[in-house]
Amino acid sequence: MQTAILKLRQFCAYQERSHQETRYKCLELGLRGEEVEQAITELIAENFLNEERFAKAYAGGKFRIKQWGRKRIKMELKQKQVSDYCIRKGLEEIDEEDYEAVLLKLTEKKYESLKGETEIKRKYKTMQYLLQRGFESELISDALEQIANKAG
Repeated sequence: MQTAILKLRQFCAYQERSHQETRYKCLELGLRGEEVEQAITELIAENFLNEERFAKAYAGGKFRIKQWGRKRIKMELKQKQVSDYCIRKGLEEIDEEDYEAVLLKLTEKKYESLKGETEIKRKYKTMQYLLQRGFESELISDALEQIANKAG
């Protein structure tokens, strides 16, 4: 049990982890049932594991590095079984002005890449691309209007 705890400390110290990821790691290390819960409790007590901190790091990172929208980040965090409270805290890490700037930049880049298409097709394909990245449809519409007005 102690060697497993040491390995789990290293696992959590390397980068922020969700409780679910850590549970899977416990199983990989051969811990079962009550041992898993004990290990998780110990890691939380020693501050190696903190779901809110994980959500903030995850949301901030996915937005800055992969330029995902809030809906995609929220969905991914839900898949990792992060609590709604921690998801909200994580999404608060994303600055509103940065969010709009990234959306506008991605909209313009995609829209410009579709120069050969008809206006309706350009808008549709740009909209689909941004929805896939997890941006909100009403924000995409606003961004598309700005870009189309600037271009046309």
